[in-house]
Amino acid sequence: MSDRLLCIIAHPDDETLFAGGMLARLSQMGVEIHILCATRGEGGDLGDPPITTRELLGTVREQELRCAARELGATGVHFLEYVDPTAGEGDTLYPYTSDIEGLAQRFAESIEIIQPTLILTHGSGGEYGHPAHVLTHTAVVQAHAKMVTQRQAPHLYTFSAAIPGKKDRVFNLKDLADIVVDVTPWLPVKAAAAECHRTQHSLLLRRHPDVEAVLDVMRSEESLHRVWPPNGPNMSILEPSAQ
Repeated sequence: MSDRLLCIIAHPDDETLFAGGMLARLSQMGVEIHILCATRGEGGDLGDPPITTRELLGTVREQELRCAARELGATGVHFLEYVDPTAGEGDTLYPYTSDIEGLAQRFAESIEIIQPTLILTHGSGGEYGHPAHVLTHTAVVQAHAKMVTQRQAPHLYTFSAAIPGKKDRVFNLKDLADIVVDVTPWLPVKAAAAECHRTQHSLLLRRHPDVEAVLDVMRSEESLHRVWPPNGPNMSILEPSAQ
């Protein structure tokens, strides 16, 4: 079987912000890319001024993810039926389910259907501590662990891994980087994918008040932490020398 990647995320736009350059690079190398999103981002921003209504936001963000997937070269976009909760008082963020076992089972079923050779997902710290990202990470690792005992499991990596000597608010500090890739050649593709997520642009720019364009928010370096196999080696297609 040729290489097939499954990127498992909590919300539309996570695929682009955390791994867009990597996905674009691997797609150009001939890897079959699939994106599995647990929610449709129903609790996210509406845009400023609002682009849509709260009731229609999930539908709009689904289309935004499909647009971004086309830009990144993904061949499959899949959704689970979890609903993304809105932020609470003081912008408090919440997970989209309390049933980790059930979520892990849903992920395992999707992995069984798609049959990836490689899985990318959120890091253990939820990037900037987002509980939905942490939940997704925990459930994916749990689903994967069961496969390890049953048959040959796909390689598993998490994004936004901590790079020694560098600081970034989205680094998962307990996940040390095993692979670091300069994705500058794929920044135009990554930026085009980010442009698809129009409802979230105002949120991105609010978090980076010193920039004026979404392109300026896109990171030119992406890092991965290897979860499986724990002792390596890294999957060869992920290494910068493979490009």
